[in-house]
Amino acid sequence: MTSIASVTLEAPDPTAASQFYEHAFGLGDRVNVRAGADPTSGFRAYTLSLVLPQPSSVDSFLGTAVDAGATVLRPAAKSMWGYGGVVQAPDGAIWKAATPSKKEKGRPVRDIDEIVLLIGASDVGATKDFYVDHGLEVERSFGKKYVEFKAGSGNVKLGLYGRKALAKDAGVPKEGDGSHRLAINSDAGAFTDPDGFVWETA
Repeated sequence: MTSIASVTLEAPDPTAASQFYEHAFGLGDRVNVRAGADPTSGFRAYTLSLVLPQPSSVDSFLGTAVDAGATVLRPAAKSMWGYGGVVQAPDGAIWKAATPSKKEKGRPVRDIDEIVLLIGASDVGATKDFYVDHGLEVERSFGKKYVEFKAGSGNVKLGLYGRKALAKDAGVPKEGDGSHRLAINSDAGAFTDPDGFVWETA
């Protein structure tokens, strides 16, 4: 089964971006940064999510992100799905911190249960088939609206959402073009998916 070891973000100033992620989230080698200044504008058609154990964890990660220079796109709030908020890092990547729990569980505040990369696909069904052909196994699927793949032994879980729906969830317009400024590092080899997302050998 294909597993994602990490993601690599491209930024014009990789040193500053690395310092941001270390201070804001402390993700270690699960998220890497390298130099990259390919033209990009608007929504990059993905979000990265920290799935956390409890509301205080959400507040902690969003707080350190803002302290490090992130911009709030959606303030933390309760919803029918739990509790979460969205910020945009200085390099332009959009991050969501969320928990399905509305109550404290007494776990350490800085625990991270999962890191999820959500791709805003132009055709969720076709992209799902593409990834199944590349060795990913579906964990949950809601027709052509949402797909979640098994993480396997990897550090990052992959999901697919419609581009418009993902942009709405992030609190940004759906328009955007150019480079995603993101590479997905896995054991599946090197390829590019139907929406232009680049996969590299971990």
